[in-house]
Amino acid sequence: MVAYVGRRLPLRAVAEAGMLIALATVLSFIKIYTLPQGGSVTAASMVPILLFAVRWGPGPGILAGAAYGLVQLWVEPFILHPAQVVLDYPLAFGLLGLAGLFPARPALGVMTGMIGRFLSHWFSGFIFFAAFAGDQHPMLYSAIYNGSYLLPELAISALLVALIAPALKAKLARVA
Repeated sequence: MVAYVGRRLPLRAVAEAGMLIALATVLSFIKIYTLPQGGSVTAASMVPILLFAVRWGPGPGILAGAAYGLVQLWVEPFILHPAQVVLDYPLAFGLLGLAGLFPARPALGVMTGMIGRFLSHWFSGFIFFAAFAGDQHPMLYSAIYNGSYLLPELAISALLVALIAPALKAKLARVA
């Protein structure tokens, strides 16, 4: 067992987190399109993390998401400032774990986790990427830039999690 915030996480959850982080990383390399300053629409790379959060709850989901964010930092870094690194990697991906707040309503959980990720990238964008905004207000630029890849990711993730979560729950109930 692994301890997190005063609670113990079963070894099964730790093993699942490792496998799902690896799967998410592999899926992140399959890109539909990539933007110049980072961010891309992928082959549902966030779905494994979102499913983990729905299954194990927000605490373990945030930990798994933050670990995935650190892996993303390692494999595809885009660094302007140390604080930007925190906002765009462990915090942004960790917030995907908020999907675990709504285990009975996975689509709502996906939306919550993705909004959390969007807000972290948006905040980073208008602070650290303002130079790219040109004549646009940096807050608007950041919202449009980050929305241009996170909205398609939200649609893909919500659809797949809504399809996969019920079947996965039924299968896991038989195994446990």
